Amino acid sequence: MKILIVGGVAGGASAAARLRRLNEENEIIMFERGKYISFANCGLPYHIGGVIKDRDALLVQTVEGMRSRFNIDVRIKTEIQKIDREAKKIIAKNLETGKTYEESYDKILLSPGAEVFVPPIKGADSPRAFILRNMKDMDKIIAHVKNNNVKKAVVVGAGFIGIEIAENFVELDMQTTVVEFGSQVLAPVDAEIAAQIHQNMKEHEVELFLEHGVTEIIDGENSSTVKIAKAGEKEASIEIKAEIIILAAGVRPETALAESAGCEIHERFGIKVDEYMETSVKDIYAVGDAITVNHFINGQEINIPLAWPANRQGRLVADIILDRPNKQPYKGTMGTSILKAFDYTVGATGLNEKTLQRSGLVYGKDYYTATINRNSHAGYYPGATPLTLKVIFTPEGKILGAQGIGHKGVDKRIDVIAAAIKGGINVAELQEIELAYAPPFNSAKDPVNILGYYAENILNKDIRVARIDEIESLTAAGNYELLDVRTADERELGAIPGGIHIDLAELRTRIDELDREKTYIVYCQVGLRGYLAYRMLVNLGYKALNLDGGYKLWEPASHDQSNIGIFEGKEAENFIHHENHPLDNETMLVDEERTFRNIKTIDIDACGLQCPGPILKTKQSMEGLKEGDILSIKASDLGFKKDIKVWAEKTGNKLVSVNSEDGVITANIQKLKKLPPQGTKIMKDPDNKQTMVVFSGDLDKVLASFIIANGALAMGKEVSMFFTFWGLNALRKENFTNKNKSFIDKMFGMMMPKGVNKLKLSNMNMGGMGTMMMKKVMHDKNVDTLPTLLKTYLENGGKIIACQMSVGIMGFSHDELIDGIEYGGVAAFLGESEESYSTLFI
Repeated sequence: MKILIVGGVAGGASAAARLRRLNEENEIIMFERGKYISFANCGLPYHIGGVIKDRDALLVQTVEGMRSRFNIDVRIKTEIQKIDREAKKIIAKNLETGKTYEESYDKILLSPGAEVFVPPIKGADSPRAFILRNMKDMDKIIAHVKNNNVKKAVVVGAGFIGIEIAENFVELDMQTTVVEFGSQVLAPVDAEIAAQIHQNMKEHEVELFLEHGVTEIIDGENSSTVKIAKAGEKEASIEIKAEIIILAAGVRPETALAESAGCEIHERFGIKVDEYMETSVKDIYAVGDAITVNHFINGQEINIPLAWPANRQGRLVADIILDRPNKQPYKGTMGTSILKAFDYTVGATGLNEKTLQRSGLVYGKDYYTATINRNSHAGYYPGATPLTLKVIFTPEGKILGAQGIGHKGVDKRIDVIAAAIKGGINVAELQEIELAYAPPFNSAKDPVNILGYYAENILNKDIRVARIDEIESLTAAGNYELLDVRTADERELGAIPGGIHIDLAELRTRIDELDREKTYIVYCQVGLRGYLAYRMLVNLGYKALNLDGGYKLWEPASHDQSNIGIFEGKEAENFIHHENHPLDNETMLVDEERTFRNIKTIDIDACGLQCPGPILKTKQSMEGLKEGDILSIKASDLGFKKDIKVWAEKTGNKLVSVNSEDGVITANIQKLKKLPPQGTKIMKDPDNKQTMVVFSGDLDKVLASFIIANGALAMGKEVSMFFTFWGLNALRKENFTNKNKSFIDKMFGMMMPKGVNKLKLSNMNMGGMGTMMMKKVMHDKNVDTLPTLLKTYLENGGKIIACQMSVGIMGFSHDELIDGIEYGGVAAFLGESEESYSTLFI
């Protein structure tokens, strides 16, 4: 039998090798348009970035190796121009000599792969614009970067190749801009998973345009101007300079040869084949990125250009071509994939929610999701890092797909779930999978087992969940309220706006503060304590939902997902991604007002601790240091990089450096006594003091009071606010109940608003609608909420005095008002007023 193979790399080369292993007599000829028949195309970006040092390491199989080891006639730099299916012959052209010739066949296998999709961009043929498909493309990019000392790059597209190239350009200290037409990077995962990558790209100073496209490339002498427009708009609104542009908007099946041979072609997904990889033309087979496959889970036609399917198809088609009695059909592609994306590993298998929703499926009716946050291995063993896993399943328990993101251990969990899907394992049966355990490698209950427990609870109605994209609509309805059960230290670092806070440890003793008419959306950092609080509430007769994925899933999704304009005013030549901050104990560190010598450095390892563990460890460790000493702390929670900046700023300590390497964050913090914010000088001059009387309890008037007060603080003024009569309502604790009040005092308390979140507008309140609309507008305009303004005021040294007489008249107690305030009478107020430049009455 004479077998021709068109194209090498994964599918073609795998088929050729197995064909020879199964039969020594058949004549096998492989044609390859390029110079290399089998190379690691997934490794190309990493050689560009210098991660893979040896170029030859990318060559999986050489021409000489294929010829000598397998006795295969390999013809490189040869293009097949035509297939004559009637005469069963092909016309080939030697691209070096230009000579054409014919070759007959009994069977022919097409493995042409996919070609890079180049969007309709004017000027895309610029000498500074490149694609990356093969070794030749890689060599061109490397040469251009070296020869032109490239420092500014634009990557068009944020799929696998786009993200990998962007990461490696950053490693080369390039200012890198990524432009993606969609609303997120990496289409195989859902938005809340992609959000974590978006925020991590910000930390690596990658400029990210989401829902934008490149419209034109205009070449200049030393750089090109890249014009960028919002998705759906024709006119570009942004122009940036670039010295290299990578076009990585995706790939599409290469079908021209098959189409000319009369093979049936799917308009989107490539060459159509049956389950035995044969095209609509007898004796013509096809494998790899060029073909249409059926999705393993829902059976729908799709094109999934990945290495595993191509290699599997190559092995199967060899048995099929030889008509072996044990030949097997191809059972479909599931799309299991994984990627290194800066500090993260992100993986997926099966279907995602976007695909399900496009197919008309509805969350809560046709499918459910469960999201957990766990460690890669036992937290008490060094090196554990957090990971997030999400599984999607039907009401009957069929697993539809899974996604994961973290630093270590994501690959193992996605692979286990992929195997479970192939084996038909029910989602609840994930808890039955017995996985290897030892502290350096795993926890006694693997994250996959935990997913099984969680999913079973959902199916059995032992837990009802809310999702992060439902918070706004649920809380706007009025009968839902957020309940944060984390510690006060955790909440200090960030919280979902609105709602109330009761530490889980106090929930049983403070349960009477909750309203049985409301449904509480309970959340903690990662979901576990939220579940415990949920069970406590429902067992005590309260209505509750647990927030799927917890605060950790919500937080990155709550920020702007793009990262536009970060390079404005910055010289590309000065951009350095890797900055080392060596600390010498004898080095003197100086801040604006203090100098320290003979600094002592303490090393702390907080790896394996989930948030807020690393921050709590930092706080505890800093308490034992003297001013000027340095704490060097390592943590594996990737959120620590952001948290430590916030913590240092709030506590007045100096963040000397923070770096990440191999999933470990190292922060060096110098202990300082808290000083006023830079530019703020607390003056004792009476002309620099402001006093305010807050008489009103209306939302708009109290809001104005705190805006003015915070502004005065920012300008270096001392500020005292005297709250009296109706203004005291702004200082009430929301969930405090005093059962020892008289009947009149209780009535007063019931009729008046409890705290800043309950205040109403003085005008246009409209039964609460006006207040709700005002809060929404403030949120949309990024105006701080009243609770935030109050908190900021107190943190920055503002003084609040509650009128003691009014407290008594209104029937309040000191316990009923917020902490951190003082109590006084008219004399106290007048004393403050006399020392002030002016006094405002609101």
